[in-house]
Amino acid sequence: MVVAILGAMATPLAAPARHLLRAKDLIDARYREPLDVAALARAAHLSQAHFSREFRRAFGETPHQYLLTRRMERAASLLLSTDRSIADVCFTVGLQSVGSFTTSFRKTFDRTPTEYRAAFPPASAHARVPTCVLQAWARPSSAKASSFGEDTAPPRG
Repeated sequence: MVVAILGAMATPLAAPARHLLRAKDLIDARYREPLDVAALARAAHLSQAHFSREFRRAFGETPHQYLLTRRMERAASLLLSTDRSIADVCFTVGLQSVGSFTTSFRKTFDRTPTEYRAAFPPASAHARVPTCVLQAWARPSSAKASSFGEDTAPPRG
């Protein structure tokens, strides 16, 4: 009996069907665009209700939840890697309301977009680069060629 139970636990879960992966890939590629369940169901060649049930069963969240998660992840990345305004980030990831964006962002990351950006300053704020290196890289390209001699070929022999 123990063997039968362990055997049942060791059975791997089935991979999501190809048509569901097609819809998930569509969300990943076009999260900026207005996508609805009808468009995703068409991409998967399923009815809307069946598509929603199967998507949730395969991926653990509804298509809308998955789309919103992708948008929030991309927004978090933009907040950390750019100096764009919160509104610009909101519209860039495909959302239409800054208020709804802020609410959804807080639910996902437990802080507002402004708080999130302030909590994770850019690496340049922490990195200490020696002045001589900064000056060497800030010079025009003709001066860089002779600064340390790293571009000269070693003598052969």
